[in-house]
Amino acid sequence: MITFIGLGPMGQAMVRALVKAGHEVTVWNRTPSKAEGLGATVAPTVADALAASEVVFLSLTDYQVMFDLIDGQTVDGKVIINLSSDTPATTRRAAEWTAQRGATLIVGGVMVPDELLATDSSYVFYSGPENVVRQHESLLAVIGRVDYVGEDPALAQLFYQAQLTIFLTSLSAYLHATALVGSAGVAPEKYVPWAAEVFDNLSYYLPEAAENIAHGQHPGERANIVMMGATADHIVGASTEAKLDLALPQAVKSLYDRAIAAGRGGETWTSLYEVIAK
Repeated sequence: MITFIGLGPMGQAMVRALVKAGHEVTVWNRTPSKAEGLGATVAPTVADALAASEVVFLSLTDYQVMFDLIDGQTVDGKVIINLSSDTPATTRRAAEWTAQRGATLIVGGVMVPDELLATDSSYVFYSGPENVVRQHESLLAVIGRVDYVGEDPALAQLFYQAQLTIFLTSLSAYLHATALVGSAGVAPEKYVPWAAEVFDNLSYYLPEAAENIAHGQHPGERANIVMMGATADHIVGASTEAKLDLALPQAVKSLYDRAIAAGRGGETWTSLYEVIAK
């Protein structure tokens, strides 16, 4: 028996996957109608849902909702798997808060949209006590690949947010690029192959970048900050002429400007890490 609290699109998809895998699932949601058609037992109250199982999944807006729902409830001996997003500090506080009530918190960061859950593309970062994660690994694997990243409860959040930093920023960059060529009448669908080529090639740069960052050395024999900063400046200029929003290209240009001001103009682009990480 499993308890699942929170039936937004992600929660609904996870419950469907768990039921399909043969698990008995008890659910609770503020709007009970969201449980219709899921094949799960609907608990009338949070207390009833918590009482139904020793393993409790949460898929909520943030951790404050967990505090509000569980405070005052009996959770002693339970494993709470919180798949909600929040800050690292709040997550660490939640682990302590949960332990004070006799429960164990496992933190999860789901890295695919609801339509890809329980497919080969699905993976979830987990952090917290490794022995507890491993004990329930076959259950967790129903949702997606189990990527355990460490005992610190905040690590799953950090990996989740790191991945979404790349994802959200990249999608914004694609939209800006599409608007830039669109200012000259280029249709969005015509630009797609070239945008896809950039995305496909980005991973080529990562191993060398990681090595540079790890050693704090950023040799700039091929392309340095000054050269790439000039390109960043040209993008701002082109965007200005196209009357586009300048927030994204100006943010990128700012990194290059500050690296040059710090005396890193002759280094390669990975030295922007030193500006970002300070």
